[in-house]
Amino acid sequence: MANLLYQQIEMLSREKHIEPEIVVSAIEDAMVVAARKYYKTEEDLRGKFNTETGQVDVFSVLTVVEEVADPTREISIADARRKNPAAEVGSEILTNKPTDVLGRIAAQTAKQVILQKVREAERDTIFNEYHSRVGELVTVIVKRAEGPDLIVDMGRTEARLPKREQSKLETYNIGERLRVVIRMVDRAAKGPQVIVSRADAALVQRLFEMEVPEIYDGTVQIRAAARESGERTKVAVFSRDKDVDPVGACVGMKGMRVQSIIRELRGEKIDIIPYSEETVAFAQKALSPAKVTRVQITDPESHKLEVIVEDSQLSLAIGKKGQNVRLASKLIGWDIDIKSEEEKRREIEEQMTALTAPTTPLTALAGVGPKTIEKIEAAGITSLEQLAGMTPEQLMEIPGIGEKMVDKIYQAVNQFYEGGAVAPAAEGSAETGEVADAEAATDVQTETTETPAAETAESAAPQPEAVVDDEVPTQLPPEAAAEPAVESEPATETDTDSEKEKHNETNS
Repeated sequence: MANLLYQQIEMLSREKHIEPEIVVSAIEDAMVVAARKYYKTEEDLRGKFNTETGQVDVFSVLTVVEEVADPTREISIADARRKNPAAEVGSEILTNKPTDVLGRIAAQTAKQVILQKVREAERDTIFNEYHSRVGELVTVIVKRAEGPDLIVDMGRTEARLPKREQSKLETYNIGERLRVVIRMVDRAAKGPQVIVSRADAALVQRLFEMEVPEIYDGTVQIRAAARESGERTKVAVFSRDKDVDPVGACVGMKGMRVQSIIRELRGEKIDIIPYSEETVAFAQKALSPAKVTRVQITDPESHKLEVIVEDSQLSLAIGKKGQNVRLASKLIGWDIDIKSEEEKRREIEEQMTALTAPTTPLTALAGVGPKTIEKIEAAGITSLEQLAGMTPEQLMEIPGIGEKMVDKIYQAVNQFYEGGAVAPAAEGSAETGEVADAEAATDVQTETTETPAAETAESAAPQPEAVVDDEVPTQLPPEAAAEPAVESEPATETDTDSEKEKHNETNS
């Protein structure tokens, strides 16, 4: 009986890849749980498996102490020496508990405990074995489907191939062999703990290591890889030997090496580019097959690049649905902003126009104090146009500007623009207004000067008609009308005296 039980334990251990001691410990714990449930006691129970008889004994454990505080777990030294004369303080007294009285319910409880303990041990063994193999290439067999996921057989255990880790262009059949890469090991998963992938970029790297001897021995290194499974992969390679071409080593003679990888990936396109430590040069290569005109680093801290290409190369650089630029961005680790030559030219023209365009100073705002204007200018906003284009959140980021002040500023800006259609005219026609004022003043002065002359001409006009002398004209010429009134008065008096003398002579 003992040999048969222990043989079953060893068989189970080999099947689950766990140590026999773990199974024995699980059996002992199960018997303790069953005994405690049967005896309904709080005593400290301990199980022991007898390899000779195959019997599992359960003992009640009492600790020897001088003064007993807990009778269910402690025993005085005097009582202990009655049972065992060699007992000392700190030793343990074991009392056997009969197990033959345990019924069917206790046996069922023991069975559940054993299965749970064995399952936990098995999961711990799987985790310890596979968590250090993440990224490793393995061959699996498709076993069954669970919804959109696939359960595959790894030999010693089962693994899960989730829908998100499957290639978009592939279909799988039961019993089919696949090469996958171990993605992760989840200790808390209810089903299979090992997660494998056919969509990870590490799969392409492992396949290159198998096909290219230079990569396997370390002469050529894969520095970076970016992948969109089923469509395209970009791989950056670097050679530690200057005499070895990294791209040529990966492609192989007549493309034999890379073609075998493409067949394994079911026709997925692969771009192999040389790696460069210089970001600008690496970005130009990463955007292949498009030809890049120039690359400029716009923000080194946030890793942003601006790439300029010819108008005819723009669609090729962006790729189908932005695929080429996305993969290039993942490969180099920088955000890429692609623009054509025409777009860049228009952008520069707009910037030049903005620089040369007239701006309105902040002092034109009514109701905003000089201290507030100083705070706004200290933040780099120097014109009303810049202020009008800012959001409330951006304004509140300025030190010293609160929510109430933001409302006040917006009201002032709205009043400025609503107050004119005048506002734009006032900006561009200040000189026109000054000229108009000057012309108005000149007209007033002209009217003031011409009025006395006109009155003098009107008063003097009828008097020359009574002059008998033929040499005196009956109407004054325009020059005379424009002459000052001071010169006209003496002439009028002289003509009047001569008329009086002639009248007197006639009467006599």
